[in-house]
Amino acid sequence: MRTYVLVAVIAAVVTYLTTPLARWCALRWGAITAVRDRDVHAIPTPRLGGMAMFAGLLVALLMGSRLPFLEPVYANPRPIFGIVGGAALVCALGVADDIWDLDWLTKLMGQVLAAGFLAWQGVLLYQLPIGGVLSGSSRTAVFVTVVSVVVAMNAVNFVDGLDGLAAGVLAIGGTAFFVYAYLLTVSTRDDYSNLATLVVGVMVGVCVGFLPYNLYPARIFMGDSGSMLLGFVMAAAAIVVTGQIDYLAVVERVRFPAFVPILLPIAVLVLPLLDMGLAIVRRLLRGKSPFHPDRLHLHHRLLALGHSHRRAVAIMYVWTAVLAFGVAALAVLSTTTVLVATGVGVVVATVLTLGPLRGRTPTSVEALP
Repeated sequence: MRTYVLVAVIAAVVTYLTTPLARWCALRWGAITAVRDRDVHAIPTPRLGGMAMFAGLLVALLMGSRLPFLEPVYANPRPIFGIVGGAALVCALGVADDIWDLDWLTKLMGQVLAAGFLAWQGVLLYQLPIGGVLSGSSRTAVFVTVVSVVVAMNAVNFVDGLDGLAAGVLAIGGTAFFVYAYLLTVSTRDDYSNLATLVVGVMVGVCVGFLPYNLYPARIFMGDSGSMLLGFVMAAAAIVVTGQIDYLAVVERVRFPAFVPILLPIAVLVLPLLDMGLAIVRRLLRGKSPFHPDRLHLHHRLLALGHSHRRAVAIMYVWTAVLAFGVAALAVLSTTTVLVATGVGVVVATVLTLGPLRGRTPTSVEALP
């Protein structure tokens, strides 16, 4: 555990120290988010935060290769090369979008390329905790892997609409995933080093290191270079756990529920996935492109209910913590205990969400300043 924490701290420190450089680059290159109708920030804000995040990821993984405890993880370099190489492609794509505002088809093609590179390096979702090994040829595994990674990248990108929201949600959900992956490794293997635990720990460190600059009022946005990077890394770690763990051993040796490895990544990304799903359906029903921007995201709706910027972000943090830690708790607690505790958490989160409705009329989303 101490080794993972050390690597996460390295990721946080490097990200924190390089974020001012990323901000300087954004100002110099014109990568600045103007105040648009759909935005909630009041002044133009530089982006390119993903550059600092990628620096934290890269340095942390390089330093991790020098630690004896993690030697088994680096014994097969292909998966790590796939994650780092794919992350580099995603970050470069995001930087280009942050500067030149690429069209959606170009971004989608770049995302598919990065996900395909990850799959080419052997990070494949070739079995599921429910249903066993994927049927069909290896093409099926590649297809499912690419789709999963692309969906995760776009989900995080969709939810990145308030200062500190995406980084905080991924930090909280990633911590729950980290705890679960670590407990799973300890319970099913004699060697505690594990690629998924390492990658998720680094991702959490990157988010923590970036948050001081990104909390309201943000001095820099992560931009597409950061949101797509976080989605890519989260998806890669989830694929390692859900696609390559011996889930039969999990059930037989420690009696973990078999559905947890596939449910936990969904719980971590439940808000981004829900926001993206609702946005796609909403826009298609209106006859518009799924990528057409609007002011009807979940965070916009929270603001319309009367929440302040900080409170809206905090509420989404609470929902993420309740759902992600609720699923991760199945690793150590009985199902009944987890259901009761999660139910209480859901009630608390609901009260916090709907609290402003007492004694006031909600503001329409379109009327937000």
